Amino acid sequence: MADLSLLQEDPQEEIDGFGVDDYSSESDVIIIPSALDFVSQDETLTPLGRLDKYAASENIFDRQMVARSLLDTLKEVSDDERDCIAVLERVSRLADDTEPTVRAELMEQVPHIAMFCQENRPSIPYAFSKYLLPIVVRYLADQNNQVRKTSQAALLVLLEQELIERYDVETKVCPVLVELTAPDSHDDVKTEAVAIMCKMATMVGKDITERLILPRFCEMCCDCRTFHVRKVCAANFGDICSVVGQQATEEMLLPRFFQLCSDNVWGVRKACAECFMAVSCATSQEVRRTKLSTLFINLISDPSRWVRQAAFQSLGPFISTFANPSSSGQFFKEDECKNAEDQNFAEEHSNEKSMDSEDIVTHDVQSQTELLSLEEEEDSDFAKTLETTKEESNSVLVHYQNESDFLPEMTLSCTLSPEPSNETADETEQSLDDGSVAVLFAPALNSQENSLSDQELYNSFHFWRTPLPEIDIDLELQETAEILDSETQEGKQEIVGLAYPNITVAKRKELEEMIENLEPHIDDPDVKAQVEVLSAALRASGLDPLEGATGGFGKLVDCQNERRIKVQLNCKLIQDDAVPSLNSAVENIVESALRYIRSDSDLDLSTNSSFSPEDEKKSKIQDVVPQALLDQYLSMTDPSRAQTVDADIAKHCAYSLPGVALTLGRQNWHCLKDTYETLASDMQWKVRRTLAFSIHELAIILGDQLTAGDLVPVFNGFLKDLDEVRIGVLKHLYDFLKLLHPDKRREYLYQLQEFLVTDNSRNWRFRAELAEQLILLLDLYSARDIYDYLRPIAVSLCSDKVSSVRWIAYKLVSDMVKKLYSAPTPTFVVDLMNELVERFYRCPKWSGRQAFVFICQTIIEDDCLPMDQFAEHLLPHLLHLASDRVPNVRVLLAKTLRQTLLEKEYFLICVNSYQEAVEQTIVALQMDNDSDVKYFASVHPASTKIADDAMSTTSSTY
Repeated sequence: MADLSLLQEDPQEEIDGFGVDDYSSESDVIIIPSALDFVSQDETLTPLGRLDKYAASENIFDRQMVARSLLDTLKEVSDDERDCIAVLERVSRLADDTEPTVRAELMEQVPHIAMFCQENRPSIPYAFSKYLLPIVVRYLADQNNQVRKTSQAALLVLLEQELIERYDVETKVCPVLVELTAPDSHDDVKTEAVAIMCKMATMVGKDITERLILPRFCEMCCDCRTFHVRKVCAANFGDICSVVGQQATEEMLLPRFFQLCSDNVWGVRKACAECFMAVSCATSQEVRRTKLSTLFINLISDPSRWVRQAAFQSLGPFISTFANPSSSGQFFKEDECKNAEDQNFAEEHSNEKSMDSEDIVTHDVQSQTELLSLEEEEDSDFAKTLETTKEESNSVLVHYQNESDFLPEMTLSCTLSPEPSNETADETEQSLDDGSVAVLFAPALNSQENSLSDQELYNSFHFWRTPLPEIDIDLELQETAEILDSETQEGKQEIVGLAYPNITVAKRKELEEMIENLEPHIDDPDVKAQVEVLSAALRASGLDPLEGATGGFGKLVDCQNERRIKVQLNCKLIQDDAVPSLNSAVENIVESALRYIRSDSDLDLSTNSSFSPEDEKKSKIQDVVPQALLDQYLSMTDPSRAQTVDADIAKHCAYSLPGVALTLGRQNWHCLKDTYETLASDMQWKVRRTLAFSIHELAIILGDQLTAGDLVPVFNGFLKDLDEVRIGVLKHLYDFLKLLHPDKRREYLYQLQEFLVTDNSRNWRFRAELAEQLILLLDLYSARDIYDYLRPIAVSLCSDKVSSVRWIAYKLVSDMVKKLYSAPTPTFVVDLMNELVERFYRCPKWSGRQAFVFICQTIIEDDCLPMDQFAEHLLPHLLHLASDRVPNVRVLLAKTLRQTLLEKEYFLICVNSYQEAVEQTIVALQMDNDSDVKYFASVHPASTKIADDAMSTTSSTY
């Protein structure tokens, strides 16, 4: 026990004695320094001293910290140029560090250091070129992958920021990259170097790319050692083509591209398919049509499913590269798409009271351009035009084309000169050999003018050939041609139709019905020929219902008549006694046309005409893009494609359809119509959603007539679809409806209310988008329609549970007030303001009364009403809310009065009866029990935005 007591007492004494004695001893005790001691020591060092201290440390983390703090060190010594140079020299030494993480950390800081030197040290422009660029270039060949990747990223950033001089690019960067792509280089390094060369080509420009990068790039495309290099070349092929231009692409790159497209590795071919559009954009239209289209067909039929998948995804973009204004009719200027066809037809048919809508759509813009160019040439050079017209129009134009029977296609003309044209005679004989009969309507010529020379009559050609059948030319029809031409010569703008009593009204009506039934299929060559036959018959009888429909045929006759007027052709007149005998001739023409059309068993000319599969396929033929490409695109809706190519292939087809439609032009919409309807009824909602988001763009391309006929039914279907599809229609509701006829547009007023109902009631963004669109729709409808249909929706949105929806609705109501106030009927705006008072001011819930203050605030800010009208109808109710029992309402009222209402000149300058009431209300609010109300009624806070007001008043979101 004694020992235990000693043990309990002695240790304390020993501990106390030991601690005191040994604390003062320097020989026996080791003192461990604190971390704070190091901090105090570093504070005594200069920035360069600290940099040298930690750069020489054996601890890797210290050296990483040095690399990370280089920019801060430069900023500290930026006032001394020599210290800046000293820091850059230490960077060069740090670049030799053996630890890869240190080198990678250093390379991440190089772009920042370079930008700092460029901005703050313009007196040493050589700093980057001398100290930093060599490090970047050297690290491109570093053994560590992370260091190489970091240096490549740094190089691209430096090039993008234009921090590397052009001379350094040519002498320091490009030679190293070319050396890294040498045949004996490592595969990974070579692949990365090729990728860097391709990416930097767009930054260094065409000159350096063609001289230093393009030759080695072409070699790498044929690299047989590893397919990774070829795959990188294929993936970046489009970028190189866009830089070097059309000539270098077609001469040097296309042969390599053909090799890559037939590579043994499917990954290379897939990369080619993905960049096909970019390559096509760098070639001429001829190369695109003759070479690239065939090459692309091979990729679509590739054995690899992944290649076919990539090719079909690029098919639509590739087709879009064939677009040009002359074929599509679209011209773009200042981000607005204007259609030349609409403008031309609006000018030509502005005085017509009725016109078939499809006539405008099927008009050939290119023929118009050619005819206009002919007229300009005639105005500029009269003599040259006269000579050309004599050669081309000496004798023209009724052709009987050889099909199952002869198709009478008739155009009347007169000769330009009493002298015959041998060239025309030869052309006539050639056309007779081909199996078609050309009947020439010309004025009567004397026997000397019509006689052939002996040499021409008895040459070997006429002697040995099979005699041609003799064709009796109807002299009476010749005389009719002279009458029509003489009337044109006298400057008449309208061709006067002769009266033919023998042609009954029933026959003429039958012809018109046949033509009308054929119009939807006028793009088919056979149908077009029959339409021209009927048109010729009606034109001969003095009727011309297809002045706008048949387009090129009728306008060609009119243009030729105008040309004859300009050059003052001498046509011979016939006697009046020839007119009675003409009735039977014209009647025979009409009868023959009717007999031919009736005897045609291939087409059903009833109103519900139907085509055989061959005719249906023929109707999809066009000449804008290679037909094989279009056929492949149309096949993307085939269900078998989803099984053999890609499950989302229909979505890709829908995504690129507007571009394809723009390329083909509205005149070829019939080629895409069935495909569009198939996509619109696709089982996948993602496909329908894609179409819904682009239907307004397609409507711009097709024009109002085709939109009303083909897109409106699809649009109506989307309105009843899932919310995921409806949102696409809703986001561009204004863009689509503004393209419709006003009567058709009014039909959708009844359906706007349906957008308030969604599959998910928490989908508040749907209602917010509806409010945004209704603001735009105010410009499309009359005051009556706005009040009857849009007003209930706007008032309902002002009571929405979500504050974001309500804020947009307040703007909608204010714009509606402004629109209705400018209407001729003033009762609309008065009734609307009365409804706002009843619905919100007298609302039992405080949120409704707060909404009333918000609406008044927006009306004042946007100047929707004259202040005297606002003071008369809304201000008394607004001021009465100063006694509201809810502080949130009074706070917003104080803000509105102080920051918005009193800023108006009506209350600052003019003395009126409402000014005193406003001031009394503000004084009452300044004495309010709530501190926030006092604050906003007394001072003038900087924020006046409605959103800030709503947040400050703690309005709930739901």
